[in-house]
Amino acid sequence: MELAVVWFFTTFFSLVLLTPLILPEEEYQFKQWMSQHNNVYDAEEYHHRLRIFTENKREIDRHNAGNHSFTMGLNQFSDKTFEEFRKLFLLTEPQNCSATNGGHVGRAGPYPESVDWRMKGNVVTPVKNQGHCGSCWTFSTTGCLESVNAIATGKLIPLSEQQLIDCAKDFNNYGCMGGLPSQAFEYIKYNNGLMTEEDYPYKGYDDSCNFEPSLAAAFVLDVVNITSYDEKAMVDAVARLNPVSFGFEVTADFMHYKEGVYTSTQCKSTPDMVNHAVLAVGYGAEENGTPYWIVKNSWGTAWGMDGYFLIERGKNMCGLAACSSYPLPLF
Repeated sequence: MELAVVWFFTTFFSLVLLTPLILPEEEYQFKQWMSQHNNVYDAEEYHHRLRIFTENKREIDRHNAGNHSFTMGLNQFSDKTFEEFRKLFLLTEPQNCSATNGGHVGRAGPYPESVDWRMKGNVVTPVKNQGHCGSCWTFSTTGCLESVNAIATGKLIPLSEQQLIDCAKDFNNYGCMGGLPSQAFEYIKYNNGLMTEEDYPYKGYDDSCNFEPSLAAAFVLDVVNITSYDEKAMVDAVARLNPVSFGFEVTADFMHYKEGVYTSTQCKSTPDMVNHAVLAVGYGAEENGTPYWIVKNSWGTAWGMDGYFLIERGKNMCGLAACSSYPLPLF
């Protein structure tokens, strides 16, 4: 009996000590955030999400009170732990994305101090939203091919991520479980085309392949892999040719990114840790000289800088130079 009493009080006080005291203003902020994002919970889930939201908000405030090159903010993910976020939005299948020797043939430069393909006419599609599916690799792929085609033809046509989810699995891709842009480009090359977003709309879950060859709207002549860790070659490609797909490792602080140049000491720089694929649409440098990439993400426009982020350039930050690629178009 005494042991049971001791166990009860030990467990009770442990839970009390481990559960943060939530202030009224914090709960008010949570309710405001719920209203903003149209989130509804039952009573049990409400208190669970309130606790996670409060912990995230405090982490955001601590970060922003420090001296960092980027700021954090609340967004649509603020009621989730990083583990939940990772399972829903990042690549869950291991990706071996080391390209080692690539096919990109660079030039010596010189290059402009900054490049932004969004400012070069209608060659970058609006930011899309992958939803609860680890399909970032498909959005990196379509975003790159959309721009490559638009630069070559003057026509910007949104392409189908769902076709890649459903049909590209023979090329070491796993639908909502993950994949790589370079392997998706290979699929498009050997499949003889990719349909439009309109003809093969996005569902955000794995389904059977419904590719119709007669409706193929974009084609790949060949896939160009940039030599691993050669960030100068990435600059060369983005400066002279087109946006470039790349993968990197997302860690917990990136989930809360709001603006500024993202840097991290937590992420790894090796190809085996890559868990997210995005699109470099340009580059530049801060007034203090910090160089950065301008990157299009696939988490909607409510995240980051209207769906974009900046990440430090020249240091293989989070492995971003481990496996970058782009397609050569076929007409």
